Amino acid sequence: MDKYNKQNEAALLHDATVSPRDDRFDRGKALRAAIPWTDHAGWNKPADRVDPLDLLEESNRGRLKELIPLRWGRMSVSPFTFFRGAAALMAADLKDTASTRVYVQACGDCHLLNFGAFATPERNIAFDLNDFDETLPAPWEWDLKRLAVSFVLASRENQLKAKFETGAVTALCSAYREKMAEYSKMSILDIWYDRIDWQHVIKNTDRDTLKNQRTQLLKKAQKRNSEYYFPKLVDKKQDGYIIKDAPPTIYHVDDFDGLQFKPAVQAALETYAASLQEDKRRLFSRYRFVDTAIKVVGVGSVGTTCVVILMLAPDDEPLFLQMKEARQSVLEPYAGKSAFENRGQRVVEGQRIIQSASDIFLGWTEFDNGKHFYIRQLRDTKIKLQPEFWDGDTMIEMAEIMGAVLAKAHARSGDSAVISGYLGKDDAEFDEAIADFALTYTNQVERDHALLAQAIKSGRIKAIIESDD
Repeated sequence: MDKYNKQNEAALLHDATVSPRDDRFDRGKALRAAIPWTDHAGWNKPADRVDPLDLLEESNRGRLKELIPLRWGRMSVSPFTFFRGAAALMAADLKDTASTRVYVQACGDCHLLNFGAFATPERNIAFDLNDFDETLPAPWEWDLKRLAVSFVLASRENQLKAKFETGAVTALCSAYREKMAEYSKMSILDIWYDRIDWQHVIKNTDRDTLKNQRTQLLKKAQKRNSEYYFPKLVDKKQDGYIIKDAPPTIYHVDDFDGLQFKPAVQAALETYAASLQEDKRRLFSRYRFVDTAIKVVGVGSVGTTCVVILMLAPDDEPLFLQMKEARQSVLEPYAGKSAFENRGQRVVEGQRIIQSASDIFLGWTEFDNGKHFYIRQLRDTKIKLQPEFWDGDTMIEMAEIMGAVLAKAHARSGDSAVISGYLGKDDAEFDEAIADFALTYTNQVERDHALLAQAIKSGRIKAIIESDD
């Protein structure tokens, strides 16, 4: 499908000229002739498709070797967990699908567990995308398709009826289309200031029981900051405080690739401080470095270097930071190289573009012989979604909310008028095409997951399966 894979085309995120809104809408509408909505339907595996396990083994290069079996183990649990760890595989597949070549600042790993609620700098609780390891300018439909597949996988994992798989995806696409139509009529500044918060999620919850649960989650989350986690994550010793070891997910090391671990992390914080705005730099300077340890997170990130850092203010007021390795985005081979030399900066700048409000301690640095990292607060007032408990109606409800959130994220960086012109105002044909793609691509994910299970069983791949205890 060469007409969809033109890597060398200039990809502008928006029209910086004085082109009128109606003209840009018509430009999007004209795209339908070149890339009809029906082109997005279905998934046919290309004859030259790369072996999924070969590609994923390639993505393990540079990861901490002792953690790679843990990554395989987490991916093997279900097709959904496999999907979470296989963003590189879907990126390779998306390059051969229909694309408008209308770029936005894409999430790059847009699945339903990469949405959540968290505290803004004003301590409101926003609901937004919250994972940006793969963010890069790329076609808007790539995010939408990946999110759609995640809803089908989650529906199947919950053993919901097939009507809810399709219903969730069409609800997602319809909400995205309708919200994008709203943004296409708004000023750039009004789009930038718009925000969807957790109260919006509560307000749009129909059932009283679920509404009460989400209200309680909000109350609990508002108490969860660094002070809340301090006694849970830290031990007090005679000579001070130390992060608690909880192997294999949290553990201390002395030597790290020939580096003295703690001094190297402390030096990386000096570089990090220079990436902060002046007021945040002054705030950060009031804390002192105390301890650091390796911390294993997520599924796709397992094996990359991730560090938890304990800082204390003069009155032993804690600040927990997470320093996470930033690698090449999985989208770069297909959407173009990042404009940023430091990959941590790529993540930080992408997050600031996509999110309505971002962590005040977001910054970047280098560590471990030139590897790139970004830094943020650890678990600051977060509400974690639990899709394993969603019934069919909840699945559709959350798809609608996330469709609107994704439209907001894309409208902040891309041209909402062009995208809305392409989608139309109320035609469900595009929604149905994406649903058809999501259903058939989910079948491919299930086949790929089965290949991993067989490779583990045969001994080709070594995996560590964690207990449920």
